This record gives sequence, structure tokens and C-alpha cells, in this order.
Amino acid sequence: MSYQGSMLLALCLVAATLRGQTTPGFPIQRVVLYKNGVGYFEHAGKVSGSQDVRIGFTTGQLNDVLKSLTVLDLGGGRVTGVNYGSEGPLDRRLSDLRLPVGEGATLTEFLGGLRGARLEVRSGASSATGRLLSIERKTRMGGGATLEVDYMSLLTEAGEVKTVELSSGYSVKLTEPGLAGKLDRYLNLLSGEREPDLRQMTVSTSGSGERELFVSYISEVPVWKTTYRLVLNPDRTAKPLLQGWAIIDNTVGEDWKNVHLSLVAGAPQSFIQRLSQPYFARRPEVGLPQAYNPSPQTYQATLMMGSAQLAGIVRDPAGAIVAGAQDRALTTSGEQLSATTSDANGRYSFNGLPEGEVRIEVSQTGFKTTNMTSLQIRSGRNSNNDIRLELGTTTETVNVTASTPELQTSTSSMLANRSARNAGSGSSLGRGNALGGFGSGKGGGVGSGMGGGRYFVPPTAIVQANAQELGDLFEYKLKTPVTIAKNQSALVPIVNASVEAEKVSIWNASQGGARASRGVWLNNSSGATLDGGSFTVIDDEAFAGEGLLDPIRPAERRLIAYATDLALNASSRQESQQQRVARVLLKRGTLTFESEVREKTVYTFRNEDSHPRTVIVEHPVRTGYKQRGGPEPVETTSQWKRYRLEVPVKQTASLTVEEARPLATTLAVSELDSKKLAVYVKNGTVNPAMEQSLRRILAAREVVNGLKNQNSLREEERDAIFDDQQRLRENIKSLKGSPEEKPLLQRYTQRLNQQEDRLEALRKEMEDLERKIEAAEEVEERLTDEAVFDVPLSEV
Repeated sequence: MSYQGSMLLALCLVAATLRGQTTPGFPIQRVVLYKNGVGYFEHAGKVSGSQDVRIGFTTGQLNDVLKSLTVLDLGGGRVTGVNYGSEGPLDRRLSDLRLPVGEGATLTEFLGGLRGARLEVRSGASSATGRLLSIERKTRMGGGATLEVDYMSLLTEAGEVKTVELSSGYSVKLTEPGLAGKLDRYLNLLSGEREPDLRQMTVSTSGSGERELFVSYISEVPVWKTTYRLVLNPDRTAKPLLQGWAIIDNTVGEDWKNVHLSLVAGAPQSFIQRLSQPYFARRPEVGLPQAYNPSPQTYQATLMMGSAQLAGIVRDPAGAIVAGAQDRALTTSGEQLSATTSDANGRYSFNGLPEGEVRIEVSQTGFKTTNMTSLQIRSGRNSNNDIRLELGTTTETVNVTASTPELQTSTSSMLANRSARNAGSGSSLGRGNALGGFGSGKGGGVGSGMGGGRYFVPPTAIVQANAQELGDLFEYKLKTPVTIAKNQSALVPIVNASVEAEKVSIWNASQGGARASRGVWLNNSSGATLDGGSFTVIDDEAFAGEGLLDPIRPAERRLIAYATDLALNASSRQESQQQRVARVLLKRGTLTFESEVREKTVYTFRNEDSHPRTVIVEHPVRTGYKQRGGPEPVETTSQWKRYRLEVPVKQTASLTVEEARPLATTLAVSELDSKKLAVYVKNGTVNPAMEQSLRRILAAREVVNGLKNQNSLREEERDAIFDDQQRLRENIKSLKGSPEEKPLLQRYTQRLNQQEDRLEALRKEMEDLERKIEAAEEVEERLTDEAVFDVPLSEV
């Protein structure tokens, strides 16, 4: 091998060795991994005098480092600066060469970009020297085929334009001074993009003697994962064993040697910002002034999408209001515009909607999801649309089209009395007496953790973890340092404790199917917060199933399912019955009939196994319903009531849940007539005392209506007289100067006099009737106000 080749190989080996490395004696000492894909790293070591410390990063890492880098000289020295390699975007560096070609240019395009340069072209036996004028492609016929041929035109020193056909073996020599150097730099920039992505950061210090230097930063890392094993004891004499493992990946390009590792479950806010790349602002190009030069203008951003309003009331099939329904306003393409919840009166309201067609989606437990489409709303107009739900499940959907184109008008139960921990207290991350050391260093923290129960560590695993809360987060701090080589992964135990777990079967009718799920009711008595992840169940020394686990706080109980219970058959049926009116209220001219809808759900289970079954039945929580019969739930979540049912061996057992929802129907007394009252009296809804009071009101109303009818007749007579007088006056005008004028004038005058007398009489009669109507209406109003009843009726 030549001397130059040996030197090149040696330089490559050195570069590969330094890649991703830090200055010797300045290694990673502590790593904290988070669930949002970032890691917190600490370096600590000794520096002497004005020593520089170098750390290698990729470009992706460098962006996070520049946002979070902290450097502390703990020996009285100071940090004089931090430098790192920087370079602009490739397209900008290419443009600085002033070669009018991009990074993906072909040979023909590249040569075309050299127009005006001095070249020497050889193609076959011909050659030409001069300045490049153009390159063009022409079509020619040869041998019965059509060929595409490139021609280069040059302007020679003698002023002659010479064209050379570029055959397959042509060559071009760059004779323009400096052009070959530009081409060399162009190729260097393109090849540099294939070099390893390594950015060296140099931390410069200044001081005297040997000192402690501390460096910390965050960097993008793979998300650490959690997986659990739940080992059930076959004879149930001992508590189940819960074993938790964390899966960790080291991809930062540097070995972790005896690193103090902490795993934090939580996702602090973090983002990517390309700080390591030079940023050039885009400035607007403003033309030269002509007649005038207007100032740039800006406009306010959108605050509301529109001024249209849409409201209404959500009701059930019987017409009763439905409170707590989830209401969404959507575009025709399904994009959400707004969301709300119907209030205690069942009313929903959307404000600030854009004009046009919208769709309303309403869902509530116990009812089918209802979509109201083709709703046209207008800006500045209040539109009203009531929605009626149908009984069913939310997985069922009912699509309803608006009648007119334009409207006119599985969570855990809540645990009380849990002691709270303040963020940053106790052994929180980042608190210590000194900087740079684990346990007492910056970010190290102190404390014995919260681990409970006995620990069992397999022979191949020697790492254990203390678990502690960090405000809204929680941390697993490994008790002993770990070593993970770069580009390697590790599985380390973080939880190993006995827990309380009851083996049960779980049934939820909304999930479909005739089989229940096999699961456990886990009580987290480990003393540590369990992070979410997958879990595997080992029962009777065999694999029993697996599933997923949400985060569980200490002392919190949670249902987890891991298999299908093939030995338990399940079914459910629902019965609905509307009762007769149980109460009637009459007040302020309004009749209110109160009743209720009673629903009974029967869950039936058959156990074909040789062991008894404990079944946990999940029954939906429905707004407005109250339980009227059946056992009380052992636990209630925001969506489900959970009931316990024991099913003996080879037997059938049932669970009945009875619920009722009140209904109320109102009727204004002004809308009541004798026929409706007779119906209410016949079916026993209205008792005799209320009947008498209502009949007095109806009688008073008949008097009012009779007087009003008389008054209407007189108004009709008065209007007829006015019309006849107008006719007579027109006739008198037409008779003027005619022979018949005198006798007819006397006749018409007499008729008008009689009509005037009748009009005067009608005026007096109507005034008298108005007084009588006013008095009769006062009587009806008084009788209505005095009619106050609250009558409970017997149930049937």
C-alpha cells in the first residue's frame, strides 16, 4: 500500500473512533429517560487550566442540546464559550458558487448552465474551441430510425459560430480561468452530504488548577417501554407476584458505562426546533415606487368562524329532556366546528358557526348516536333544531335529514382520601446538595423510594429500582449503575412485589359476543405507580393470556382482562315499561302529568366449568336514571356500574338491575277543552275536586268566548255599513246633473241617515261588550290563579 493510502486509512480509523465520543475523562454519568421521546444526560469530569471539552452529536441531537445545554464550572473557573460546526443549507451553499445548476443536474443541464464560458470540445475527429453559445437537441433520421442528437454551438476567437455534434465519445475541457476550481467545490459540496452526520461541540473553560465541570442537556432518544408478568398462585394460598420490566434502547452513539439510570413515566412538553442550522429570513421584494408607494397592510386573524347560532333541546322518544348528551357540530366533510354538552334542561347551544350546511351529532349512554344532516344556517341568525334520541347503544347510529332546508328559529373507580404530594418535594428529580454526583448531584435526588413487598430478582438480573412520585410524574430510579453499549438494548426489572389480585370474569354487553372475558381485579399494593404497558399472566405454571395495562397509582384497584372465558355463557335482555301518571300538578294555568319509565335489565350466566365463577357485570351509567331494584353496585366509574355475581359450578345465575327515569308532560289550561277533560276524568288522571275547578275555568272561558263572538258580529255589521256608505257616496257623485238626481238623492240621503243611527247604536253596544269581556277575562284569570293542585295518584 502507498504512503498516501496508509495515511488516508489511518485518518478514517481515527475519525471512526472519535465519532460520537466525548473527551476522555468526561463520560456520561447520569441518564433520565422520559415517555415523550427525550432523555436528560449529565456529564461530569475534571478540567485543568484553560481546557477544552469536546462532545460529539448528530445534527438531530444538536438541535435539542442547543435548547437545553447547561454548563457549570464548579471550581471557581468560568465557561468562556461553546462552539460547534455550522453550515448553511446545501441549496444556499450551491448558490454561493454562482453556478446556475442544482444538486440533481444532468450533464447536458450542467453544460447548459456554463453558457458563455470558454470550452474546448472534442467529438470524434472534430474539435472546436470557443465560448459556449448554446446546447440544443435536434431530431434526425438515420437508418430508418428517428434519433435525438445534442449539438453544442461555440463562438470562436475569430467570431465564427461553430456547431459540434455531441457523439457518444465527446469530451469537454474547461479553459475558462477559475471554472475548474468552482466545479471542484461543487462536487465537494455534493459528496459532503454523504459524510457521517457528526457535529463536534467544544466547551471552552478558563481557570486555574483542577476543577469539577458539569454539563447537562436533553436529547432525542427512543421511548422506554414497560412490560409486566403477573404470576397467579394455583392454590391461592399466596398473593400473586407482579414483576415489571423496562425495555431501554441506547442509540445515542456512545456507550453507557456504569450510568445512573432513572425512568420517568410522563411526558413533559418538548418540541423540535432547528437551532443548529443557519436560518435566513425571507424578506419581501418591494418594487420601486411609481405614482405612489402605499404602506404594507396587515389584517387581523380570524377570531370566530362566523356569527351563526344553532340551539335546541335534546329529548328521548317519550319527549322528556335528556341532560348530559354530547353534542358536536360538524362540517359536511366531518371536521369538528364546535362541541358542547346539553344542560340540565336538555338544551344545547353553538355560537360562532360559519354560514352554510352543518351536521349535528348527538350521543348519550343508553341511546343510539343521532346524526342530523342538511342543516342550513345563516350568519347573524339564531336557528333552532330539537333532536329526539332513540333507545339503544352508542355504537348504533341513526341518520336524520332536516325537514326544511333552513332552520327558523374501561376506567377505574375514583378513590377518595388519597394523600397528595407536592411537585418538587421529597426526593424529586433535580434536588440535591451538590452537582455532578448520583444521589447527591444535580438531578440525582435522594430518598429510599416507595417500593413495597418482597423482591424476587432472577439470577441474570441484579438491577432493582426505587419508585417515587415527581409531582404529576413518577420515577423508577435503578438502585445500581447500568452498562449498555451503544446500539444495544436492555431489559431491566423495575417492579417485583406481591400484590392483591382477585381472579374474575368480566361481562360488558356493549362489547358484543356471548362470551365473557377472563381477568383479574388488581389492587396495586406494590407501593409504586405502575406505568402503562403490556402484561402477561402466568396461571398454574402456564401461559394464560396477555393484555394491556393503563397507569395505576398505589392502592388503586383496576380490572384487567387477558383471555376469553370459554366456560361461561352470557346473555342479557332489557324490558321497558311506561307507568301510568303517578302525580298531577296544576299551578299557574299549567297542568303537569308526572310519570316514569321503568326498565329492567336481566343478565344471565351459565357456568360449565368445574370451578365457581365470580362475574363482574358492567352496566352503563345513564343520565336521569335511578336504580329502583336489584343489588347495589360494588364500584361505579364515570361510565359503568359494576356488579358482582357468584355463579356456582354447572349452574345458572342471573342479575337483575331495575332502573327508572321520570317523565313529565305539560299542558296549558288554555289548550284544555271539555273533550280532553272528559278523557282525563275517565282514566282517573283528574280527580273530582280538580275537575270542578277546571270546569269553572272552562265555563268562564265560554262566557268570554260568547261575548267575543257577539262583538265580532257587530264588527262585521259595522264594516258592512261602511262599505255600503261608500257605494252610496259614489252613486251620488255620478248622478250630478242628471234628471234622476233629485229623487235618488233624497232616497240615498235617507238611507245614509238610517245607517248613521245604526252605527251610533253599534258603537255603544260594542263598548258595552268590551267592558263585559274585560270583566269575564278577569274572572277566568282569577279562577285559573286559584286553581292549585298537587295530586299523587296510585301506581298501576
